[in-house]
Amino acid sequence: MLESKINKFNHLKIHTQYSICEGAIKIDELKEFSKENKIRSLGICDTSNLCGALEFAEKISKVGTQPIIGTQINFKLNDTIGLLPLFAMNEIGYKRIIELSSLSFLKNNELLDPHVLFDELYKKSEGVALFSGTIFGLFGKLFDKAKFSEIDEVYAKLKSIYKDRFYLEIQRHNDQNEISFEKFNLKKSSDFEIPLIATNETFYLNKDTHEAHDALICIKNKTYVNEKKRLSLSDHHYFKSDIEMSELFSDIPEALQNNYNFPYRCSFKPSSSKPILPNISSDKGGNADDILKKDSIDGLENKFLKIFNIKSNDLAENKDYLKYLDRLNHELNIIIEMNYSSYFLIVSDYIRWAKKNNIPVGPGRGSGAGSLVAWCLSITDVDPIKFNLIFERFLNPDRISMPDFDIDFCEEKRDLVFEYLTKKYKESVAHIITFGKLKARMVIRDVGRVLGLSYGFVDSISKMIPFDPSRPQSLTECIAGEPRLQKLINEDPRVKKLINLSLKLEGLNRNVATHAAGVVIADKKLTEMVPLYKDNTANLLLPSTQFDMYSAENAGLIKFDFLGLKTLTVINNTQNLIKKKNMEFNIENIDYNDQKVFDLLSSGKTVGLFQIESAGMREALIQMKPNHIEDIIALVALYRPGPMSNIPVYNDCKNGKQKPDYLHPLLEEILKPTYGVIIYQEQVMQIAQKLSGFTAGQADILRRAMGKKKRAELEKQKQNFINGAVNNGISKEVAAGIFLKIEPFAEYGFNKSHAAAYAIISYQTAFLKTYYPKEFIAASMTMDISNQNKLSEFYEELKRLNVEIIRPDINECFADFRNDDTKFYYALGGIKAVGYEAISNIVQERNKNGKFKSINDFIKRVNPKDINKLQLEGLVKAGAFDNLIKNRQSLFNSIPNLITKSKNIFENKSANQIDLFSDEINEEESLISSIEDWKFEERLSKEFESVGFFISDHPLNQFKEIFNDYKIMSYQDFDNGENKNANIAATLLKIQERKTAKGTPYAVLKLTDLSSVFELFIFSDVLEINREILKEGNSLILTLVKSTSDEENRFRRTNVQKIASLKNLFNNPINEATFDLKSLKELDEISKFLIDPGNTQINIKIKDNEMDLKFKLENGRKLDRKTLNLIRNKEISAIIS
Repeated sequence: MLESKINKFNHLKIHTQYSICEGAIKIDELKEFSKENKIRSLGICDTSNLCGALEFAEKISKVGTQPIIGTQINFKLNDTIGLLPLFAMNEIGYKRIIELSSLSFLKNNELLDPHVLFDELYKKSEGVALFSGTIFGLFGKLFDKAKFSEIDEVYAKLKSIYKDRFYLEIQRHNDQNEISFEKFNLKKSSDFEIPLIATNETFYLNKDTHEAHDALICIKNKTYVNEKKRLSLSDHHYFKSDIEMSELFSDIPEALQNNYNFPYRCSFKPSSSKPILPNISSDKGGNADDILKKDSIDGLENKFLKIFNIKSNDLAENKDYLKYLDRLNHELNIIIEMNYSSYFLIVSDYIRWAKKNNIPVGPGRGSGAGSLVAWCLSITDVDPIKFNLIFERFLNPDRISMPDFDIDFCEEKRDLVFEYLTKKYKESVAHIITFGKLKARMVIRDVGRVLGLSYGFVDSISKMIPFDPSRPQSLTECIAGEPRLQKLINEDPRVKKLINLSLKLEGLNRNVATHAAGVVIADKKLTEMVPLYKDNTANLLLPSTQFDMYSAENAGLIKFDFLGLKTLTVINNTQNLIKKKNMEFNIENIDYNDQKVFDLLSSGKTVGLFQIESAGMREALIQMKPNHIEDIIALVALYRPGPMSNIPVYNDCKNGKQKPDYLHPLLEEILKPTYGVIIYQEQVMQIAQKLSGFTAGQADILRRAMGKKKRAELEKQKQNFINGAVNNGISKEVAAGIFLKIEPFAEYGFNKSHAAAYAIISYQTAFLKTYYPKEFIAASMTMDISNQNKLSEFYEELKRLNVEIIRPDINECFADFRNDDTKFYYALGGIKAVGYEAISNIVQERNKNGKFKSINDFIKRVNPKDINKLQLEGLVKAGAFDNLIKNRQSLFNSIPNLITKSKNIFENKSANQIDLFSDEINEEESLISSIEDWKFEERLSKEFESVGFFISDHPLNQFKEIFNDYKIMSYQDFDNGENKNANIAATLLKIQERKTAKGTPYAVLKLTDLSSVFELFIFSDVLEINREILKEGNSLILTLVKSTSDEENRFRRTNVQKIASLKNLFNNPINEATFDLKSLKELDEISKFLIDPGNTQINIKIKDNEMDLKFKLENGRKLDRKTLNLIRNKEISAIIS
């Protein structure tokens, strides 16, 4: 009994989810498993990385299990590369395996798997235990190649270096290949006196996961489950019990005993660390605190000169300056006390460098915009005193946390900042790794593929799983909310198997990527702290930490965020276009109180404007009628679930329809800018300071307690708030009442610092659109050149602005979107499958040697590398060659001939040959197929495929003749008018299926009619009935009903009641027609058209001065749409039903 308690088998070869597409053990599940089974010790040994080392050590040790840190690294010995397991026996050993793991990625090229030269094993061995590995490892491969003498030589050398820390591994997974390798290693153990150790390669916890794990291996190796010649492991790679393992190796007691004893030899686990800040004092030749003080005060003086036009000689007596200086000193004291001077200086350094090198930087982001020091150091462009922002919301000595500046950079130039960091911090800077996971949709697709199910079949199943990043659902939740999927699982055994395997693999890591925005900067060489990773196939300047963001921060690394904001690129590119006609223009010098800009915002015409272009935002702006930047700040903060309900209150108080409620006379000053509505977290803090005498630090803790909704802490803070208010002469009941009123606001109150910074960018985009609309839209469309949904919105906006648009034309347009004084040129690079670089080369040829005179001229002059089949198809479908040849289908069908001819011409040029007998006119005729052009509908359908919307015509135009029959009105007229219900006709551009929080399906339809592009929601009942006709490109009739939730129409909602296919209605036979005639002459007229018998019932009314007759024809007549239109063209009234 005592023996069994002491001698427990130790699983040292655990492969977690960080063994990508190999390990199927999640660390959280392993933690619970260890707790339930009272596991004494566990060793992590992921393949090719140490990504999970810190997370594993922290979580496993919390349940009383000893963590042992190991990894398998590829080593190259002569011409053989294979894995070898290494374990850290102490801190020195841990640092060494970190170094080796990092080397395998950093000192490598993209052609080979990450590996280290074998000689590295001979260099530093202290604190490292080395195992000989599996049959698939390095020595297994050498054994397979019969390189026995090479193995002998290496074994002997490793034994001499590692002594008793080199083990020969014995594994028994019921794999026949293991038997001979085991015999070989048993003999070598005897020959060289190398200790044996029993291990089990553990890829999953439970035996019933074997089939799912087999599918995972196939996903990794891009094979199929039913392939015979593929890597397939036995079903013995589960977490075997102590009894199973002891019985399995009972014939080799030495191997078992060494396994039992191994944890006693390991005395180290990586632990979390407090943040380790780089100290740049020595860098700048002085103390970081002194440098920060000097730079901040110099920066403040510079701001007063630049913004307030006050020279340094006049500052000493300036009240505003003294107020700013007092705040500055307060902040500096906190920063220095918390030892964050170096952090501020590092951030300031790279932002100043970026600005100096013409790299656009955002005005700020997050709570960092509340810092006056940050403003003085040019980290932010938001004056925190002007906007009433609080520093303690960012950095609070009473709530110790790392400062965190999220900085937005121009997306196109962000890499230049990384280049600067690489030069400055060398081996002390890196990105942060991220892991793509097998989420619900992805796991279905991957498992379906390896099971050999057809792509279409798997695609149809995966599309039943809603894709909504804002509300991701597990596969189990998706199944529970999707009856179609439940039906398939019950009826189709293939789907049942697909789902069962997918459920077991869901959530595992699928691939490795880089969090390009996150950067860590250390105070020493990074490989001394964390393992590093580098993807040599990716074009990244910096390596990445093998630890994800959570583990990197726990290891003490400081994260700096370098976010790419494309709006900054749009603003910069717009400015460059404007400077072609106005060299003096600078976005930094614009007027933030321009009434024309606020008029644009109040009109709701905000397509393309940062943060305020959604349909809901537009409606809110129309009702708000903003006339100050504070209104935009408020809207940015309010437009979120929860506080959104306060938008009407804000608008009504602003526009004098309602009296603001300031809660208490003392709070009027704080709440007046927001008309009594508590919008910002800063306001909650100010209320606590004003009413209850809280310090800024204490107020921040109150704000945080309200946001976190922790009851115990909240009660404590409530008491402090009431006591403080009572001391301030306010009754206990009033104080308690105010606390209850502010508590709900605090839960979803927004960070004003962030809202202010982003409102500034919103205003800048609005200014550009107001005064330079063509330049702004050209820059915006070029930025979104591959997002055809966005391009369609901008296209409609250009039409609304009455801008003349030149449709895709090979002789007129450019690779990007451009404009001149009168025209706007659609980008050829915006057409699907048209490569930007290739089309740029074609445009360059046109600019150099003149416009293309014919198709033949085009293929003679363009390099065949720039015209592949897909590219030409895209250009033809978009109508880019219409001015050279009108017949799109004949040109489309001739593309293979054109490509062949182009290659022949190019080859002849290369060989310096000339075709003496070519006849250009006849040659073009022979190249182009003689075939009828596409019909109207197909022509537009092809155009939609290549452009993403309808550019030369609209599909609805073919159905206009029936609009009167169904009383069709435009969506804009319905939306702006008094009608409570109406029929509209529209073409479906895009459908997105989603699910509500309760799991009910709904869809968002993006539609276009003859005057606008708009979105409508449809709910489950309408969605299910109309799935078959809800296909992109289909034209529909939708019956809409408008509902309002109050008497002032503040909360309008448009419901879709019915949907029908326009094409079906157009082609359906006419059941009944009533003709309203004004004379017998008109009766004679219609009788000429109603000769043939048919199924349409004809009703006739004749009313003139002499008669009033109503009758119907006894027999039906043949009446189709064409005949009906001919009659209507005679100005004869006809109503169909």
